[in-house]
Amino acid sequence: MRKRIVEVLVPVALDHTYSYGVPDGLELEPGDLVGVPLGASDTLGVVWTKDPVFDPRLDNRLKQVEGKLDYPPLTPELRKFIDWVADYTLTARGTVLRMCLRMGTQLGPERVRVGVRLAGPPPARMTAARQRVFALLHDGLARQKGDAAEEAGVSVGVIDALVDEGTLETLALPPAPVARPPDPAHGGTDFSEAQRAGAEALRASVSKSGFSVSLIDGVTGSGKTEVYFEAVAENVRQGRQSLILMPEIALTGQFLDRFAQRFGTRPAEWHSELPPRKRARTWSAVAAGEVSVIAGARSALFLPYADLGLIVVDEEHDPAYKQEDGARYHARDMAVVRARIADIPIVLASATPSIETEVNARRSRYQRIKLPERFGGQSLPDIEAIDLRREGPARGRYIAPRLATEIKLALERSEQALLFLNRRGYAPLTLCRSCGYRFACPNCDAWLVDHRFRRRLVCHHCGFAMPAPDACPHCHAAQSFVACGPGVERLEEEVASTFPGARVLVLSSDLVTSLERMREELKSVADGHVDIIIGTQVVAKGHHFPKLNLVGIIDADLGLTNGDPRAAERSFQLLHQVAGRAGRAEGQGRGFLQTHQPEHPVMKALIAQDREAFYAAEIAAREKSGYPPFGRLASLLVSGGDPHSAENFARKLVAAAPHVEQVRLLGPAEAPLAVIRGRYRFRILAKSSRTFDLSGYLREWLAHAPKPKGNLKLEVDVDPQSFL
Repeated sequence: MRKRIVEVLVPVALDHTYSYGVPDGLELEPGDLVGVPLGASDTLGVVWTKDPVFDPRLDNRLKQVEGKLDYPPLTPELRKFIDWVADYTLTARGTVLRMCLRMGTQLGPERVRVGVRLAGPPPARMTAARQRVFALLHDGLARQKGDAAEEAGVSVGVIDALVDEGTLETLALPPAPVARPPDPAHGGTDFSEAQRAGAEALRASVSKSGFSVSLIDGVTGSGKTEVYFEAVAENVRQGRQSLILMPEIALTGQFLDRFAQRFGTRPAEWHSELPPRKRARTWSAVAAGEVSVIAGARSALFLPYADLGLIVVDEEHDPAYKQEDGARYHARDMAVVRARIADIPIVLASATPSIETEVNARRSRYQRIKLPERFGGQSLPDIEAIDLRREGPARGRYIAPRLATEIKLALERSEQALLFLNRRGYAPLTLCRSCGYRFACPNCDAWLVDHRFRRRLVCHHCGFAMPAPDACPHCHAAQSFVACGPGVERLEEEVASTFPGARVLVLSSDLVTSLERMREELKSVADGHVDIIIGTQVVAKGHHFPKLNLVGIIDADLGLTNGDPRAAERSFQLLHQVAGRAGRAEGQGRGFLQTHQPEHPVMKALIAQDREAFYAAEIAAREKSGYPPFGRLASLLVSGGDPHSAENFARKLVAAAPHVEQVRLLGPAEAPLAVIRGRYRFRILAKSSRTFDLSGYLREWLAHAPKPKGNLKLEVDVDPQSFL
């Protein structure tokens, strides 16, 4: 009798499957999760194919599947998506599979939830507290002991006494649901005419199903979220699952509250801050179809949905959607791919669409839904430039006099002001005023950043940190250090001295001690308990601050000089989003750009609020140069502990590249950050036409190219977003 065999893909950094025998009596199908031996240990795997052609000479060495696990199988749609992502990004299939199997299987049994319910007659001694408990539980429903005490307004001791007397009984409750089912009829929205038209278009896309891409292109504060909620509501009515991707779901408590107002409950969440047990329960609930709506970070794209019917990508332009290590993928682009494979609609939303999305909308590949006005009739903020060459601040200060005057007037009107500086810490550079010595990272080609709040000098690339020494390590001069340039901590120092008595809050990712702390701070801003907010890019993530009418951007030029082909696009998007925080509820918003180059096309477009002019110029420049989306790029980064070995290997790699007319190779050249974590870095860029199969070319090239040995490492990034 022919032995039954299955091919199993395991979640390790390997691209191929392993053959395993199937024990008698065990029925397996593709997608089933199984336990298999791998090397000296056991691991989780997924049946990829069954009954393949097999060499009988290997029969004695063939290991057997140990058993089928009690999880829903991975759907054909998800397995096809894993293959597609691995093929496109040149990532091992096992690495992509690992992103789909983050359910945490070694957590042990879950703690039993103890509930109470009415079991006997009223107690002999009936107090007012006992009467409230008796009345509450008279409906016969079981409640957790603590919940029953809270609802009845009594102590847990009252509940325990009633249990002892036999009036109440205890019982084990099933685990609490990850999220309650959303009610699509719960909350209505008073839509504007443009919102209503957009909502109807999205409902129609969901109703007819099939693959389609819609772009909600709305100005800041136009109510894009409420419009795509209608697509989610329609998908809930259809009984299918919805995924809402967000760049910073861990920080968006406001979004979760708005979802609850519309649907009567919060969605399930998926992000890196989830506790392990909740992560495991959420994964299982998604796979079993018990969760209707998931709001998550980019990794939520790889969850095993039982019946995914809609994907929404909010703030689709945000750079946080790019995964920069491991499997290097762009969640927005892969979301479009997953929607196509699943044959379902996808909605993208942004006030500043990426150039790729804008071009697709202009060429009618994507349906554009325009929301040209703010909800409630609010005006867009007026934007002005402060030319730092003519009206800059005094030496050692960073807030220009005109901006300081405007902040003072805003405070007198009991309004909030936001000062934006996309630079963490106190100062980006610390040097010795005696000899000019600069504190550099010993592991990276970067200066150490002064973090006064933490009393450390920190490298933002490798995490190296040290206390500031008392004397210069070069000339031994004591107390000779001077901070150069501003960070948000230094700006806070200036604000405290300029506006004494103002309530000031610094919002920066390195100051976040916990998820809940960040959500509390954002809520305190929204509730008006802060006068001046000082923030990095975390303040540009779609937050709604009703009392905020003034935004000052301290260094608007910061992102324009890093040599990134997307520098102009990203600067425009970030500054537009930050300025768009102003004037969203009442009053006229105003934004001030402190800049040394007000004539720059980005600044001119922001001041004139001429978004179309910026996009037209940027798209024309991209098309002329052949950069994405009109061409394709791939980055090959060679790194090693020795610069000569790394550079020599990079040159051998280029020499081994197939000569193809459609591909141009640039480099190898030192990366802008030449050393990170003690590794010397050389970059090769492959540039091709848009229609060329660049992934296939890279795969053929690397299959016949020399392999990195020893300390050398090669990292491939198809469609790179960062060029540092």
